[in-house]
Amino acid sequence: MMVAFFGVVIGVNLLMMRLAIQTLPGTEVDSAYAASLAYQKEIATAQAQSARNWKVDAHVERSGDGGATLQVEARDHDGKPMSGLKFQGRFERPTDRRADLPVALAEVGIGIYRGSADAIAPGQWDLVLEGVASGQRMFLSRNRVLLN
Repeated sequence: MMVAFFGVVIGVNLLMMRLAIQTLPGTEVDSAYAASLAYQKEIATAQAQSARNWKVDAHVERSGDGGATLQVEARDHDGKPMSGLKFQGRFERPTDRRADLPVALAEVGIGIYRGSADAIAPGQWDLVLEGVASGQRMFLSRNRVLLN
């Protein structure tokens, strides 16, 4: 009975450990070392973005079927609409990277970009927007949004 008792305890511990590792990986980045090497470049990129003084507004609208439409309006420092950029959007779950949803944005008007996610669960999400011009990232923002 003592062997059976410890066998059950060890078996349950192994099962719980496996489930815990599968459900929450616990990492923000794949390699902390690589992220630390890129940190100074990220600071310089953020300073350059701040110096451009662009105004980028995003609006998320929920549809009745559980989807969401993302619209981004981009203006330069003078308030003129910016055309020709490639914007990418991403809804990231703060608790689980496996639930992240990319949103392809297409320019539908001068300085207006729109895309949709077919099925997105309600709750808290991080909305990540990236604007690329000539192969270089010119804009990056991360905002917490609550979808009902």
